[in-house]
Amino acid sequence: MQTYDRSAKYTDLDKIYAHCSGPGGLKLAEFMAEAMGIRPNARLLDVGANRGIQSCFLAREFGVFVVAIDPWDDRMDERPMVEHILEQAAEWNVSDTVLAIQMGVPDTKFAAESFDYVYSTTALEMVRTMRGENGYLACLREIHRVLRPGGVFGLGEPMHLDVPLPPDLEPFVSQDEYPWKECFRDIHETRAAVEQAGFDVIEADYVPDAREWWLEYARHDPFCREKPEDDPRTLEVDDGRWTSFGYVLARRG
Repeated sequence: MQTYDRSAKYTDLDKIYAHCSGPGGLKLAEFMAEAMGIRPNARLLDVGANRGIQSCFLAREFGVFVVAIDPWDDRMDERPMVEHILEQAAEWNVSDTVLAIQMGVPDTKFAAESFDYVYSTTALEMVRTMRGENGYLACLREIHRVLRPGGVFGLGEPMHLDVPLPPDLEPFVSQDEYPWKECFRDIHETRAAVEQAGFDVIEADYVPDAREWWLEYARHDPFCREKPEDDPRTLEVDDGRWTSFGYVLARRG
C-alpha cells in the first residue's frame, strides 16, 4: 500500500468524504498530484470539483493556483457547489489561490491554452449516462483545448476491471440514477477515449489502493452511511471482482 505523506495529516475522514465524491478522498488528490508532477505556482483547472476539498488540498499542499469548476447544486442542501468551494477555501486559508466558477465541460468559455494542468476525478464518468460516449469525448476535447501545449491532464475515475460483469453483481450496479454498469469503463477503453481526444497518454493503470479506497468510501461517505443497502452493499457483493478505480495521465502535444 502506498504511503500518503501529505494527506495523512488530515484525519477526519467523515468530514473529508462529506466534501468530495467517490472513493479516495485526499489520498486520491495526493496520488494524482504526485503522478502528474504538479509544481508550485502553476495554473490548475479542477473539473467537477464538487465541494472543493481536493481543490483546497492541492492549493495548500502543492502551491498551485486552482480554478475549481462545477455546474451542479449540492444534493444535501441544494446550494450551488461553488458556494461550498468558497467556504472550503476560507477554512483552508487558500481563498487567494482557489477560484470557484459555476460551469462545466464542454462549455467552459475559457481561452485556449489557459492551464498548465487539468485535474478531474470522479466526475466525467457520469457524463456517459447523460450524454453518451460522444458527450464524454466532447468533455475530453474541451479539456485538451484549454490545456497549454506540454501541459498534463490527470483523469481519475471509478472504473471496472477488464473482466465480464459477474451475473450476481449485475442487479446491484443497475441503479436508477447513474448506474455503475453504464458509467464505468475499463482502463483500456478510457485510455482509448483520451487518445481519441488528441492527448498523448503517458501512463494508464488501476490505482494500487483502489479496493481500500472503495471500502473507506463505504465507511465514511454520508450517503453510504445513510443508505448502507446501496453502494456499501454493492461493494460487499462485488468483493473486488469487478469494481476498481483507474487513472490516465496524458500530455497535450
